[in-house]
Amino acid sequence: MTQTPTQTNTDPILVAVIGNALDGITREIGQTMLRTSRSPIFVEARDFATSIFSADCRLLAQTHYIPVIGGATPFAQRAIAEFFVGDVQDGDVFIHNDPFNGGSHLPDITITRPVFWEGELKFWAMTKGHNADVGGGGVVGFNPAATDVHDEGIRIPPTKIIAEGKLRRDAWEMILGNVRMRSLVESVLNCQIGATAIGERRLHGLLEKYGPSTIEQASDELLAASARQVRKEIEQIPDGHYSSHALVDNDGIEKNRAYQIALTIKVQGSKMIFDFSDSDPQAAGFINSPLANTVASAHLALFGAMDPDIRYNSGAIEPLELIAPAGSIVNPLEPAPVAACTVPTCETIAGAVWLALAQAIPSRAHAGWARWCTPATMGVNPRTGRPFGDLHFLGKGGSGATEGFDGWDHLSPANTLGGLRTPDPELHELDTPYLLEELEYLKDSAGAGQWRGGLGVRYRWKVLADKISCATYGSGFMPETAPYGLLGGQPGIVQKLTLAQGEAEPVAVETNSFYTLNKGDVFEVTASGGGGFGHPHLRPAELVARDVRQEVVSLDAARTNYGVAIDPDTFEVLSEETARLRAGSTK
Repeated sequence: MTQTPTQTNTDPILVAVIGNALDGITREIGQTMLRTSRSPIFVEARDFATSIFSADCRLLAQTHYIPVIGGATPFAQRAIAEFFVGDVQDGDVFIHNDPFNGGSHLPDITITRPVFWEGELKFWAMTKGHNADVGGGGVVGFNPAATDVHDEGIRIPPTKIIAEGKLRRDAWEMILGNVRMRSLVESVLNCQIGATAIGERRLHGLLEKYGPSTIEQASDELLAASARQVRKEIEQIPDGHYSSHALVDNDGIEKNRAYQIALTIKVQGSKMIFDFSDSDPQAAGFINSPLANTVASAHLALFGAMDPDIRYNSGAIEPLELIAPAGSIVNPLEPAPVAACTVPTCETIAGAVWLALAQAIPSRAHAGWARWCTPATMGVNPRTGRPFGDLHFLGKGGSGATEGFDGWDHLSPANTLGGLRTPDPELHELDTPYLLEELEYLKDSAGAGQWRGGLGVRYRWKVLADKISCATYGSGFMPETAPYGLLGGQPGIVQKLTLAQGEAEPVAVETNSFYTLNKGDVFEVTASGGGGFGHPHLRPAELVARDVRQEVVSLDAARTNYGVAIDPDTFEVLSEETARLRAGSTK
């Protein structure tokens, strides 16, 4: 466990300046990726994270565009540094994705670059993001039929991809020879490598301006400050044990079995322990969560319920401990399949954390967020003649409500905490052989509450090409995994997928399954809204009437769920009838 650095006498204003400079460098690394990548997964969705580590692998600064990726980066950085002890030179660049040695799932590829100054290692500049193709039997990295990690793609241990400024063509060709979309993958890896070079350049400027000693002292104080802030937050939670559990629909292999993640949060003064000891054993299918992903998932849920100004760094996570038994679904043994860990399993872990926190500090917890439910597809776009990979980010659901705030519409899933961008529909149609037929907020999709959940969507597209590989993955397709409500709030709807092939009527599509799509097929996603917070009858009647006027809540739901009678012609609240409907209902 990282020890909190001791405080020094460095000028606090200078500490803040250096801290902001480090944060700014991670953002510039990210902007470089956004401007140079050819992958919509990076350019539009921002499915990556950028980080700066000290020479001894302490996380100093990060822009976690996608928090579940950002939270896993310290594990990858340590795995690389430990593997290459004594063999790190100026000009080297390293690559890695191994789930059983510091990685999360195979598509999240790490590129990290050591930064030297006057012959000594001072920093590491890192990018980690979801690549569209890692080979194997899956679609854009997801293989619901996988029974071990080797079915999911190429497994890259810590590898030196550039040695002292020179590309290692053997390693490069070994990786690219194991993927289908070589050109796209090659461009994305070059994008990541180039972005770390920008980080190196900016860190050199910072070192030249302030000197390594001042930066090291400032870094120590930044970590110490974050540790103090997190301890203060934990101290506001009453000491005790708070237990919860949440389910994942299935693992793709045993379709009729849900898997349980059980959690006890133990608060002891300024220390918090996440204990997952009672969780199910590892699954046969791809929902297993390597330790790095489990830690990242628990942390993102906790930090999503804390002061948003706290920097996520090695100091911030020092007061936190996590117990995850080897061989369990939250710490599987090699060679378990893990591809879905960053999505349904992460969401389930986050939900368990918020349910446990709701027992201790309900005002800080989230009602349930919509689970991820849209598929991954891959094929050749006949308009361009080029292969494509699509994760269908247009199908996002709604976030859960919190005390004082409605959930955000079309913002989920929880693994992103709102960081996942929705692609531009017209650009999406250019990148893929799809015609978007419908994308709209879905009335009555959100859980009712004093503060209602964010809205889900209906997302439907027509296929314009043949032989499109489709892999569904996700959760939220049964009442037990629909977004839960808190403190009397109601759950969001159960999600569903349908597929109409040719002239046939639409049929239900199973999650965690393979399908083949052809020209003329129509795929439809019904994504849930988030759960509600607080009893719906406590919601001001005028807010319910506003939602009815805006066609996000129906007249029937206003009456049945919220106890608000509304004139169907004028949309005015019928006060006397509303009072009768609500009489004594919240006691």
